Amino acid sequence: MPVGLAPDAVGSLDLASRAAVPAGSGLDTPAPRAVAPAPGVPATPSLLGPEAVSDRYGFYRTLRESYPLLWDDRLGAWLVSRYGDVAAALGDPGLVRPRRGPCCWPGEVWCEGPRREVDDEAFGVLREVSERTAFVLARRLAQREVADLAQEFCHWLPVGTAATALGLSCAELARGSRAGGRRAGPAASLAVLCADRSALIGKALASLLANLLDRPDEWAAVRDAPGALTAAWAESLRRNPPVHVVLRRARGDIRMADGTIPAGAAVALLVGAASRDPDRFAAPDRFDPRRTAPAQLAFGPPDCPAARVAELQAECAVRALCEAMPKLRWAEGFRPTETGLLTRAPRTLLVRPA
Repeated sequence: MPVGLAPDAVGSLDLASRAAVPAGSGLDTPAPRAVAPAPGVPATPSLLGPEAVSDRYGFYRTLRESYPLLWDDRLGAWLVSRYGDVAAALGDPGLVRPRRGPCCWPGEVWCEGPRREVDDEAFGVLREVSERTAFVLARRLAQREVADLAQEFCHWLPVGTAATALGLSCAELARGSRAGGRRAGPAASLAVLCADRSALIGKALASLLANLLDRPDEWAAVRDAPGALTAAWAESLRRNPPVHVVLRRARGDIRMADGTIPAGAAVALLVGAASRDPDRFAAPDRFDPRRTAPAQLAFGPPDCPAARVAELQAECAVRALCEAMPKLRWAEGFRPTETGLLTRAPRTLLVRPA
């Protein structure tokens, strides 16, 4: 099934809020104990609490500084927030996917399992389809006085690319018909990756465009030197990852720097918090494509086929928008805002194409 979309906010403060977490994730482990707060910190935070909705990055800061390992009673999981802990946990075989459920629901990491070499010819076919789809979408929007890049471009680019490469309509793809696609072979396999990750690709594209349009000098840099996009893409994934929370279950006791997670417990690895850890990144809130080692955690290693497909989509998206809308800028008074619980990105990107 294609990756679904996480809810845009957690409005209710009762346990029904946990409906935002995928069914069957196993987030029902009773707390063996709670971690005491640091001196002077009055209350125990929760990922489902109002503070996580109103100021997500401030919430992450509180966790890193005062609760680096915390039992979240309302979520039913241990929260892990510091970069070193999250990076180590993502590679720990003692932490496994929750039982049941699809392999790539919201909050799952981008690239997992055995990786295969990408056939260059197949990748070239997908590039042609991606470029054509991006230019068609961009030229349609270029005629508008105001356009929404999130809903009308970022969402449709991976969907349209996958559908075309598989010989399906977008409606057929949405109905889950890709297994019966009219084209087969390595290029079709890459297209299936694009379809399965379409929601995450769309979110990553929206965050990339928000970061670039917020900084006209960086937009000009990728427009004038296409090679600069690789660094901008990596930095955007670091600063604004589409996946903020990765859920795991402990097969046995897991020792961490600040305590031990008991066997059987659910664990929420806060990629969004780790990506802004000042102990790992200087000025972590700043979008800086010139960082020497962005070390993003959300999309897996660069040799992962799915990660390569996502970067290809970003490259085609920026090139098409720069060509079709050379004076692209925010609509008057608009500011992008991230939303979401497990996955996050701007839902709306209002721009003036000309």
